[in-house]
Amino acid sequence: SAAPSAGAGAAAARGAASSVTLCTTAGDIRLRLFADECPKTVENFVTHARNGYYDGLLFHRVIKGFMVQTGDPKGDGTGGESIWGGEFEDEFRRELRHDRAGTLSMANAGPNTNGSQFFITCVPTPWLDNKHTVFGRVEEGMDVVKRIENTPTHEKTEKPLDDLQILQVVVE
Repeated sequence: SAAPSAGAGAAAARGAASSVTLCTTAGDIRLRLFADECPKTVENFVTHARNGYYDGLLFHRVIKGFMVQTGDPKGDGTGGESIWGGEFEDEFRRELRHDRAGTLSMANAGPNTNGSQFFITCVPTPWLDNKHTVFGRVEEGMDVVKRIENTPTHEKTEKPLDDLQILQVVVE
């Protein structure tokens, strides 16, 4: 295998990771993370992952033709916090857009309200640009995202009828 680039080495030195695998009850999703562009968001996500924060959490909001969302310990979209306690600021980058399916982005309740919840897009969602921090992309496992997207959900809550959960997040 090729030697890591200086950028990857710098990210690793900061304790960040360049990729993770979401091991879910529907299969594995490998995500490439943008540690250089969104250092605080990636640090929050990776630290939560390493600490087991996401283990056992549900995909609590699934909207066909839009996105799949998880990362809430309450399992209903109202919970979660950052590794610093509370919320942290957005990290918008002009070059990181919601321009394709497989975009990894932070869920929030308005500007600078990032905590632990995140979503993966199933289609391009340009109306989310500069509203949600894009901090990664699906590298492998888009079929798993589609499987989650197509699961039957409660009409009012958008929660899957059968629990779909993160078993573990493997940091690479």
